[in-house]
Amino acid sequence: MIPALLIGRAGSSGFKNKNVSMILGRPLMSYPILAAQHSKLVDKVFLSTDSDNMKQIGLKLGAQLIDRPDFLATQEALAEDAFAHGYRAIRDQNAGEIEFIVLLFCNGATITPGIIDRGIEALRTERSFDSAATVSRYNMWSPLRAKKIVGGELLPFVGKECFDAATCDRDSQGDTFFADCSAFVVRPKCLEDLNYGDPPFRWMGRKVYPLDQWGGLDIDYEWQVGQVEYWLRQYGFTEHSTPYDESVKR
Repeated sequence: MIPALLIGRAGSSGFKNKNVSMILGRPLMSYPILAAQHSKLVDKVFLSTDSDNMKQIGLKLGAQLIDRPDFLATQEALAEDAFAHGYRAIRDQNAGEIEFIVLLFCNGATITPGIIDRGIEALRTERSFDSAATVSRYNMWSPLRAKKIVGGELLPFVGKECFDAATCDRDSQGDTFFADCSAFVVRPKCLEDLNYGDPPFRWMGRKVYPLDQWGGLDIDYEWQVGQVEYWLRQYGFTEHSTPYDESVKR
């Protein structure tokens, strides 16, 4: 069995009620659910949340619910622990071996069924990889451009020894890829023992297959909405239709 697990909670500080905010006329959380449902390889879609509103939306879209406990629905709670909890609930309540599990965020709309399936197929072929993760190229956010403020002074975030070949050209450091939190396809062992994986995203394990896309991100602030709407339009979404409208729903 290959389940998809979405996580999202009621509270949000940066963007209030972001998971249910309307994006092109639909709740934000509907996009990852639809992508998982229209995957050719995902068998079931689960939603882990503490929000009654999100539960209603999830049920309407055909997701199966997992009650996210209060201690995993705080500002301080880590996504890795919510993923591990959801995985255990799926494992314990469903018959059959879990081949892979697709991990999604309710605020991550920049995902297609095709890239989910590509991640699953990659892990079936490349057995040495622990997971596959969507990545987007953001050269303007290279670590060499990053700064921190210390004692009122702007300082490089990384050591100056890294700057030998760097220039003000954002591409001079080579391509910089970020895990954009659109989707992760992971082997069960990554969630059976989070200590196996490398931080900061320990659910990815140690060896990760890159699923290269463009413009991916999970929405944490209102100013990001415009980028996500642009991305969705490029993939055929409008306020009145989706690219799934002509397909047979799973």
